[in-house]
Amino acid sequence: MAKPNYQYQKRQKELEKKKKQEEKRKRKLEKTEADAAAEGATPPVEGETPAG
Repeated sequence: MAKPNYQYQKRQKELEKKKKQEEKRKRKLEKTEADAAAEGATPPVEGETPAG
């Protein structure tokens, strides 16, 4: 019987995890861009009062 290649399995798991994190980062970035575009302006800087 063949011996399992744990290094290969570990590498595949790491690649899958990295891919998932990258997709999550992209979704988060798209969401923040969409929210900023919907507001029409950038949110006020902390410590400053909004104009109006």
